[in-house]
Amino acid sequence: MLISTLVQQTCWTYRLLLFTLVTLNFLTLPSVSKLQSAEYLMNYWLVKSEPFVYSWEQFLKDGETCWSGVRNFAARIHLNGMKKGDQVMFYHSNEGLAVVGIAKVSKTAYQDPTTDDNRWVAVDIVPYKTLKNPVALKIIKTDSRLKDIALVRIGRLSVMPLTKTEFDVLIELSSAKTKSEK
Repeated sequence: MLISTLVQQTCWTYRLLLFTLVTLNFLTLPSVSKLQSAEYLMNYWLVKSEPFVYSWEQFLKDGETCWSGVRNFAARIHLNGMKKGDQVMFYHSNEGLAVVGIAKVSKTAYQDPTTDDNRWVAVDIVPYKTLKNPVALKIIKTDSRLKDIALVRIGRLSVMPLTKTEFDVLIELSSAKTKSEK
């Protein structure tokens, strides 16, 4: 009984503090319409594939793929976090070393068909857009806005989250004119 009373008091204290901060304009909360908008709720991701194993070009031909076979605990958490419609940067690893396209999640996490172990999951993704110019890892590493991107910090991870800012910077870099276009 004592614990439930303490929890209740803590909840009311928190609510009062939150109400006070909002009322005094020290804290602004997004509007309900913004919270319900797809952009606000969308997550952004990056997946890596070796082009000699599964390339962006093959993905375009296939039209959809099951992103399976991931056996890293952190990557599994990220696969479980993917929602239908989330945008996913497609990165060529080992060869090419560049972000080459954008996919969208078409089916959320389900039992990975490559294993009987039900702890491992897969998602389905569909190609959305080929980037005008691939964004090379060396460009990513030199852009100060991407200094915290997981691709650089945790390079061995095959599925990783991106912030909206990181996603937007990658889009901006892919739209930049190459030396041959100038």
